[in-house]
Amino acid sequence: MEISDYIFEINKLRSKKNAVILAHYYQTGDIQDIADHIGDSLELARRARMTDAQIIVLAGVKFMAETAKILSPQKKVLIPDTEAGCSLADSCKPEEFKKFINDNPGRTVVTYVNTTAEIKALSDIICTSSNALKIIESLPPGEKIIFAPDRNLGNYIKSKTTRDIIVWEGTCHVHEAFSLEGIIKLKEEFQSAKIIVHPECELPVRMVADFIGSTSALLNYTKQSSEKVFIVATEPGIFHQMIKFNPDKKFIPVPPKDSTCACSECNFMKLITIKKIYESLRDEKFEIILEEELMEKAAKPLVRMMEISEKLNI
Repeated sequence: MEISDYIFEINKLRSKKNAVILAHYYQTGDIQDIADHIGDSLELARRARMTDAQIIVLAGVKFMAETAKILSPQKKVLIPDTEAGCSLADSCKPEEFKKFINDNPGRTVVTYVNTTAEIKALSDIICTSSNALKIIESLPPGEKIIFAPDRNLGNYIKSKTTRDIIVWEGTCHVHEAFSLEGIIKLKEEFQSAKIIVHPECELPVRMVADFIGSTSALLNYTKQSSEKVFIVATEPGIFHQMIKFNPDKKFIPVPPKDSTCACSECNFMKLITIKKIYESLRDEKFEIILEEELMEKAAKPLVRMMEISEKLNI
């Protein structure tokens, strides 16, 4: 079958089965184009909670599908490839994290949404890169905090607030790998370019940035800026939307360390394909199954995040 044939069948199936496709910005352009909703982790969480569909196909990675299931436990949530994991989520194991919490008692546990359901169940509140700083600053001033799992995002937040925060040492293999030397070379070639980076990037990369923000914030920055050239340090799937909204602007991906190629893709995100979405929806296979008690525990910090986000209009 051709891609167009798969899309035709997907459209028939989602209508017949009352299904919705939620896709992350890091998916390939063809998947973004067929999705009912695209967004960052916060937006996908909102959509999963709001949807009236009976089936949610999550075109992203496993923790996102788990989040959708936790927020809509009565829905069937499918992940088109069960190997679509996350290096950042994998860097925070439940038993190790439980010990970390016990070794640092009396702290509010704030965890990034890029975590497993088990880690969420150990948390007091969840955040995303879009709302992390405001979530933390919404807590009482004297509150001591554990932040996990991304050390770069955690240290970026620490640099923006006076709060007492200790940070778990986890990383994203994509954002950790961007080359500072590569950025400098690109800047020499494109001198008027704005350097925009995700807060999961390492400190040296953040230090040369003109703008630091979440995936959706980077997209919004390119929409609102009058500049025409951008050097971008995040997963290049977002380029599809950047180009769509800014066809007259140029977007240059930052290469990874020890490489001149613009190949800083998330290999887990790219496991999802149009064909796999079709097969998953056709057979209703690769359903996310979580224990009810685990979902109830993990839902509390997620709902708390969404309530604070709504209150603060973020």
